[in-house]
Parts: sequence; structure tokens; C-alpha cells
Amino acid sequence: MRRPFGGGREDEQDEQINLTPMLDVVFIMLIFFIVTATFVKEVGIDINQPDDEKPKTVDPDKKSIVVRISNRDRITIAQREVDWRSVRANIERLHAEEPEAPVVIQAHPESSTEALIHIMDQSRLAGVYNISLASN
Repeated sequence: MRRPFGGGREDEQDEQINLTPMLDVVFIMLIFFIVTATFVKEVGIDINQPDDEKPKTVDPDKKSIVVRISNRDRITIAQREVDWRSVRANIERLHAEEPEAPVVIQAHPESSTEALIHIMDQSRLAGVYNISLASN
């Protein structure tokens, strides 16, 4: 069957789609998105990560300075009952013997918060900042 307007082989070669304008539009859109994406600043928090490659392991032989508070707010350090006023001196002495030893506070559930805060403050004044709380 013939085409009504005499379309032969020569006409079929001329009927190709020109992709150049479409590629130009795609490249212009790509450039637009790249330019706008570089000026967008992410809102976030700057974090200083530690310099060490591997985490520090806890030495099992390292002793802890254990401070116990009884239900009547009696303070025991190294199996000795001590006065409120001598907590700092005892922690300083034990910290001098073991500089890497943390202070572990074992407070009885019925002990006062004032005793716990007092021991934490005295530990920091003694130069120990690694303080942990443990259940009794």
C-alpha cells in the first residue's frame, strides 16, 4: 500500500527525531541542580571525635575506690567507717596510691541524697573525676 503523498524511501530517512534540544535541556537542568545543591548548608551539631583508633579497655586489675553509704548515712571507705569531714582526705590518699582508680559510690536506697552529693563533691575536690554509682 502506498502513502497518499508519495512517501518513498527518501522520506523515511528524513523523518528522524532530533535529540539535541532534549539533551541541552537535560544538561541545563543538571547544572542547575548541581549549583543549587552546593549552596545548601546542613544544619547540625559539630562533633569532636576522639583521636584514638581503638577504644580503651578496662584493666581488670585496676582497683576502685569504693565508698559505701548506709541507710543511716554512715560512710565507709575501704572497709573503714569515716567521718563526713574526712571523706576528701581518704579519697586523696587512695587516689595517690592508685591514680587511675575510679570512685564507685554504693548508696543504700534509704540513704539521703545529701550524703551522695557530699561524696561526689569531695571526690571531685580530691581530683577524681571518674565517679560511678552502684546499687547496694
